[in-house]
Amino acid sequence: MRAAYIEGTGGIELIKVGDLPKPTAGPGQVLVRVRSVALNPIDLYLRSGLVAMPMTFPYVLGCDFAGVIEQVGPGVTRFKVADRVWGSNQGLLGRQGVAAEYAAIDESWVYPTPTLLGDNEASAMALAGLTAHMGLFEHGRLQPGEVVYVPGGTGGVGSMVIQLAKAKGARAATCAGSPDRVEICKRLGADLVLNYKSDDIPARLREFAPDGVDVWFETQREPNLEVSIPLLRKRGRMILMAGRAAKPPLPLGAFYPRDCSIHGFAMFNAHPDVQRKAATDIANWIEEGLVRPVVGRTFPLAATAEAQRFLEENTLKGAGSLSGKVVITID
Repeated sequence: MRAAYIEGTGGIELIKVGDLPKPTAGPGQVLVRVRSVALNPIDLYLRSGLVAMPMTFPYVLGCDFAGVIEQVGPGVTRFKVADRVWGSNQGLLGRQGVAAEYAAIDESWVYPTPTLLGDNEASAMALAGLTAHMGLFEHGRLQPGEVVYVPGGTGGVGSMVIQLAKAKGARAATCAGSPDRVEICKRLGADLVLNYKSDDIPARLREFAPDGVDVWFETQREPNLEVSIPLLRKRGRMILMAGRAAKPPLPLGAFYPRDCSIHGFAMFNAHPDVQRKAATDIANWIEEGLVRPVVGRTFPLAATAEAQRFLEENTLKGAGSLSGKVVITID
């Protein structure tokens, strides 16, 4: 089978696309004919070696997938051959990735694809959607009527945070860096969209939420807690899920007297049952027409290195040429 893989960690130039043995479905696994793979920053960190996890080489790249089940292994109970499926959490903690024509995946990490979605959209909602859901509801305890703020509303996670918050009945505020991206955020349903290049974000947020923000979902790699913490409501919750090298000052005087809390999390730490609950909620909201994943740019499997370079330029170097998810299509 054709696959995008590495034989050691390092630069993008190490990515190869070639033939590897086709896997088979073992006990409790399904063999997925992969049609689409969405890229995430964690893919860059694993490939480069910045994040150390167990790997077996050749190591197939990619966490998020969508496709069709071709084979079910012994003990599989939730799926059958020809089911359309999607999921995440591959290529992590010793598991092989999914940037290949076929992938053998434990059924605990696999979910039915909503009928309204194509494969590219299904893979695009995987890690980003699960991260947004767990951040908002498991860690942020978001309730209807509360206020959410997320920077970067056209990003993979940001776009899902807006939509899931609105589906829950919350009010959502966000920011973007150009008029066209401001319009994208409005179409996603955000109640307040600011241009971070021209608007006074703290002042506008105070107007929008005079009592403060209930859940601040921080997506930036270099968060400014001295600005954001004072904007939280009493008992406000801040969600941190990015910025591995960041060491921002924490304004304690604005933090602890108002019973605020900071929650850090990585979605791949969550139990499969927790992630399946999140996947079910997302799928139900999609079927109700309340949520739609955003695909930014697609690449063929042969251009996996180019796709990673494009993602790296936008997420690590701030190129600003991406809205939504980077997706690899596999024919």
